[in-house]
Amino acid sequence: MEKLNISLPRAVEKAITCLENCGFQAYIVGGCVRNTLLELPVNDWDMTTSATPEEMKACFKDFRTIETGIQHGTLTVLIDGIPLEITTFRNDGEYLDNRHPVGVTFSRDIGEDLCRRDFTVNAMAYHPKRGLVDLFDGQADLTKKRISCVGDPEKRFYEDGLRILRALRFAAVLDFSIAPETADAVHSCRHLLKNIAAERIREEFCKLICGVGAVRILREYHDVIGVFLPELEKCYGFAQNSKYHCYDVFEHTMEALLEAPPHLITRLAVLLHDIGKPLCYTEDETGGHFKGHGDAGVEIVKDVMKRLRFDNKTAARVTILVDYHDREIPATEKSVKRLMNKMSDEDISILMEVKRCDRLAHAKEYSEPSEAIFEIPRIVERLREENACLSLKDLKVGGEDLIAMGIPKGKEIGRILNALLEQVLDGELPNEREALMDAAQDLQGA
Repeated sequence: MEKLNISLPRAVEKAITCLENCGFQAYIVGGCVRNTLLELPVNDWDMTTSATPEEMKACFKDFRTIETGIQHGTLTVLIDGIPLEITTFRNDGEYLDNRHPVGVTFSRDIGEDLCRRDFTVNAMAYHPKRGLVDLFDGQADLTKKRISCVGDPEKRFYEDGLRILRALRFAAVLDFSIAPETADAVHSCRHLLKNIAAERIREEFCKLICGVGAVRILREYHDVIGVFLPELEKCYGFAQNSKYHCYDVFEHTMEALLEAPPHLITRLAVLLHDIGKPLCYTEDETGGHFKGHGDAGVEIVKDVMKRLRFDNKTAARVTILVDYHDREIPATEKSVKRLMNKMSDEDISILMEVKRCDRLAHAKEYSEPSEAIFEIPRIVERLREENACLSLKDLKVGGEDLIAMGIPKGKEIGRILNALLEQVLDGELPNEREALMDAAQDLQGA
């Protein structure tokens, strides 16, 4: 055990003292130890103990406890308002579904608990008096900036296939490499990801693509990502044969992603912006063309969002960004008003970022972003300051006004209001009550 001095929250110290006063061992373990050693923020302070769940309940009888995963030995204890997840030292039983052990056996030995964990950097425990318990050289791997499995990598991945994607996620987020034996197993065991729930794939993948090393990992492990995102794998090596491009579709996407900020919606949109290209390729004497790839991409994105169980809001945002990424949008008030009618100000800003990243990944002589990309957000800001009419709720007349004119309730009201909005957006009609009422009369029965 190596002597270190890690500053622990008061709640964690209380939990350790409480367990030790009852005659049990207790350590912080896993990600909180790893992040502390890396001088990164710690979000959750997980603990492990020689006490069984029933023994923990007795130790923490004066605190609120939640049976988070009692069958696997996990109890959440609330101390000073901080939830601490505490798990009994354990051995995992046989894994039959490449995800969960059939059962667990509780242990009194910290070493038995650590040897079942996924990666060396996550298999370290710490006690304020006993110091660091590092049986698998996790600290050395932190120094080498390397992700290595604990023990046999293939065995670890066959136990839990999600560990394959977790290895990539940790490498991307921490900007680490993956140790050769572990990397080989990531490739050879990638099919195990087919057994993993879509929600878990999505969670890990979203963290991965926002990591500082995301592009490097996507390049090195494109075949692994292709297990759950085969549409991206089809882009790999797909030549564009165009004077506008110096990369194949996949490499163009990666170069664009290098320019994108670590914001999930932005990175998803950049990653998927040209996903429809392999379906739309044609070639003539002038080179390769991808007419309609935006529309094809929209359908693919809808499928990807549904397949990976993204929430409806995220799916809608990414879909419209892919839809608009290749559209020419003039920096005019009329054009921007129509854009603001379709998406939020934030998503317009993201769309301009997607366009910028896309353009920077073109051949050098065609890589200069257009002035419109920078001007459009300024127009958006000005229109907001002017309280411009951008939707039906902004119109100076409503359904009640039209009913008062004698227009019957129903679809006709909606038709006229939408027609009025179209004229206001196009600048053909001022958003003034008198002018709108006159125009509504002209539209009645038209």
